[in-house]
Amino acid sequence: MMAVRAVNGGSLFRTAASPPLLTFGCRFRQFSSLPFRRNTELGLRFPFFCCGNQFLGYGGGLSRSVHSLVDCVMEELTAWRSRRRIRATVKLTTSGELLEDKLVNQEIEKGLLLEFKKDSDRVLLGVAQRPDGKKNWMVYDQNGVTSSIRPQQITYIVPGVENFDHAEISKFLQKAQENLDPTLLEIAWVELLEKNASVTAEELAEVEELLHKKLAKDAAEKELQDFVQLIVSAKAKPALAKPPKSSWMVDEKIQYKIESLEAYAIDACKSDEQRKTAGMILKAMGLTKTASSALNLLINIGYFPVHVNLDLLKLNILTDHSDEIIAAAESLLSDSSDSDEMNREDLTHLKVYAIDVDEADELDDALSATKLQDGRMKIWIHVADPARYVEPGSMVDREALRRGTSVFLPTGTYPMFPEKLAMEGMSLKQGELCNAVSVSVILHSDGSIAEYSVQNSIIKPTYMLTYESATELLHLNLEEEAELKILSEAAALRLKWRRQQGAIDTSTLEACIKVVNPEDLEPSINLYVENQADPAMRLVSEMMILCGEVVATFGSCNNIPLPYRGQPQSNIDVSAYSHLPEGPVRSSAIVRIMRAAEIDFRKPIRHGVLGLPGYVQFTSPIRRYLDLLAHYQVKAFLKGETPPFSAGQLEGMASIVNMQVRVVRKLSASSLRYWIIEFLRRQPREKKYRALILRFIKDRIAALFVVEVGLQASAWVSIGSQVGDEVEVQVEEAHPRDDVLYLKEVLRN
Repeated sequence: MMAVRAVNGGSLFRTAASPPLLTFGCRFRQFSSLPFRRNTELGLRFPFFCCGNQFLGYGGGLSRSVHSLVDCVMEELTAWRSRRRIRATVKLTTSGELLEDKLVNQEIEKGLLLEFKKDSDRVLLGVAQRPDGKKNWMVYDQNGVTSSIRPQQITYIVPGVENFDHAEISKFLQKAQENLDPTLLEIAWVELLEKNASVTAEELAEVEELLHKKLAKDAAEKELQDFVQLIVSAKAKPALAKPPKSSWMVDEKIQYKIESLEAYAIDACKSDEQRKTAGMILKAMGLTKTASSALNLLINIGYFPVHVNLDLLKLNILTDHSDEIIAAAESLLSDSSDSDEMNREDLTHLKVYAIDVDEADELDDALSATKLQDGRMKIWIHVADPARYVEPGSMVDREALRRGTSVFLPTGTYPMFPEKLAMEGMSLKQGELCNAVSVSVILHSDGSIAEYSVQNSIIKPTYMLTYESATELLHLNLEEEAELKILSEAAALRLKWRRQQGAIDTSTLEACIKVVNPEDLEPSINLYVENQADPAMRLVSEMMILCGEVVATFGSCNNIPLPYRGQPQSNIDVSAYSHLPEGPVRSSAIVRIMRAAEIDFRKPIRHGVLGLPGYVQFTSPIRRYLDLLAHYQVKAFLKGETPPFSAGQLEGMASIVNMQVRVVRKLSASSLRYWIIEFLRRQPREKKYRALILRFIKDRIAALFVVEVGLQASAWVSIGSQVGDEVEVQVEEAHPRDDVLYLKEVLRN
């Protein structure tokens, strides 16, 4: 049993049956490497000394390590006592006594854990229970015996312990025994006594805490130095020899430091400790404590590629699907059952055109057309049928809801559904039988809807065309592609009709970029500009708008809750902008005063920009979750079932989706701008670009639209230039990481 005894006014740990001191032979570690244990359950702290390489000889003095220990203890103790004396001068009890003296002269209270002499041979631990007369106390000891003791029998009161449960005494003794090495403690204490030092257990605990902190600080500094050496080494290596990203994740401590730097670089530190860690690393490297310093350091060691997409990290966009979701998706692919099989219309006799951008991975829609005997045009808009695989509320569906949309960036695509399910199962494929939801429309001669139907179908896509190849076919006007010509005529008829209904044309030029091998130092950038007024693009967009009008009408007639989109524009007088050239200039002016879009989940609302009484997005269910919701609702009705979601439920899900969609739009815009500026940075400095003046920001500083790259920027323009005028500009500076692009006007002679 460990006990604390009063010796020369101090205290001493001793063991009741300790052998003579000189019978011990032991080796000690240097003090700087001594570990400490603490009993967190009991709130007590005990130093734990380990054997090492220094030898304590028989009959000789203590080894150097013990002397250094004692000296260190005494130094810390002297400093601690000094601090206590300072504190004691201001910490007084209500009676004016020093708090320090009050602790030393502590009175016995119920629940205190104390050591007392049972007789001349035994010293026991006990818990004070209640007073016994004027001076004595009843105590419950470690052997389970209750007895009365005099104050003179009490040898020590354990500090910091109140309301102690007597049933815990044996546990206390066991923990104390586990955390103490009596031999080494006795050596240390005897040495202290030889130095005529008086040390209490409370003081030893305080010193141990100080030394523990010092050891921890030393260890942390050593860790930091080792990490800095790793960083310096990685920086010095050539680009192709940099350590792989995975190598920084092997050791937990290194991983934490790297992740702290990463969080600092994207301003996403999760705690003050993480921010402090990153700051210490930057300081040790001689760098300023800024996000850009952390970013450049991570790039220099090869952890980040040069063109790392910081917004992708900052916005916490999901780029991969979990193994669980992928397994669930593959299970859906292997299931050949189709609940709509008996009700699918066979439309495989139709010629089907799928027209999309060149790099499209997911093909959601395709078109067919014919002319009826009465001369009217009949159009089919075939939409992929992902609801054939995915049920509302399923694991894959919930994941799609969480993502809200597929993410399309210059550097890659992150699909809403697992890639294999989206590309192989759901997408329309040339020459193969594909499940679809087909919307058929017969148009009046003025372009309005005469008849329509919505049905599950089977189609067999004939052509997969890019916008460029479709436009070329339209110009060739081939007799064997009469169906494509009918689609073009229908699109023109619809555009004319919508404009008569108040539609506003906001077509413009839009940049498209594909970056090959984005992690390379100089990745390949393929940039082109799409003209939304291009015949093939007009054709497709008009057919998608037509489909949205039909679905809104179908939903309204059958009281189906759907995400009905609208955009009131009664305040826009388009004629006020007729003096501006069509395209980017006029569209920019109109878009700036347009009101925000709205959604109603019970009934259609007017969409002023499109010139429609109602509109539902329906044609991209693989890449947009709200389109998928519309499919769930419509397909349930076609089966004769109640739609799975009420208007209120749709509204709740739409709020989640729209929040995520806004984040993705922000990411897409920033990524596109980054790579356009990077593209311009690489061009010859003398290269000239055409730019259209969109508006004036202040004085002669104008907002410009750079035609060749489809980007808005600003520059000073000469006197006499007006909105809508074309000017020539050159790039003075381009820094994509800082979103900096300086243009200057090229003055004509």
